[in-house]
Amino acid sequence: MLHKKLNPLDICTALCLIPLLWLALDIFLDKLGANAVQALHIRLGDWSLRFLCLTLAVTPVQTLTQWRGLSDYRRLLGLYTFFYASLHLLAYLWLDHGLQWPIIGIDIWQSSYIWFGLAAYIIIFMLAITTPKLAKKRLGKSWKKLHRTIYYASVLAIVHYFWQLKGNLADPMLYLLIIMCLLGFRLLVWVKSRYLFGLMIPVKRNK
Repeated sequence: MLHKKLNPLDICTALCLIPLLWLALDIFLDKLGANAVQALHIRLGDWSLRFLCLTLAVTPVQTLTQWRGLSDYRRLLGLYTFFYASLHLLAYLWLDHGLQWPIIGIDIWQSSYIWFGLAAYIIIFMLAITTPKLAKKRLGKSWKKLHRTIYYASVLAIVHYFWQLKGNLADPMLYLLIIMCLLGFRLLVWVKSRYLFGLMIPVKRNK
C-alpha cells in the first residue's frame, strides 16, 4: 500500500483547527465557566489575535532565515485570522445579542471599543477576499498596498482588546509587545533599505 507524503501545508491547516476543536470539547464538557457565552467570545477573539500575530511573524522569519516558500503559510495563517475573527463576530451578533439588530446597533453606538474591532475586521475581511492569486493579479500594484493595511488592523485590534477590558491587562500588554516587535522589525528593515539605497545613488561632484 502506497503512503502519500504529507503536505506541510495540510499539517499546518490541521494544527490551525486545534483551537476550534479544543473549544468545542470545552463546550461539550461544560468547562467554559459560569458565563459560557462570554468565555466563548473572548477565546475566539484571543485566537484571532494570535493568528494575526503569527501572520505578521512570517515576514521577519523569512527575512532572518532566508527560508523561501513561506508566503503560502502567511496566506494560510491570514485566512485563519479571518476565520476566527468571523467566529468572534458571529458569537457577538448571535450568542450575545441573538441577532437583535436594534439592540446591536445601540450597543455599537454606545461602546466605542466595538468601532475599533469592526474596523479591524473590515480590513481583515478585505484582505481575505483578495487573498486568491487571481485577485492579486487583477489588483496589480494595489494588491501589496492593500495587504499592508494588516498593520493598521493589528493596531486597531489591540486598541479594541485594551478598551474592552476593565481588569487584568497582562494579556493585551503581551500582545501589544509582540505586535510592536513585529512592526518595529519592519520599520528597521525599511530604514536600512532606504539607507543602502541612498549609498548607491551617485553623488555629483563640482569640478
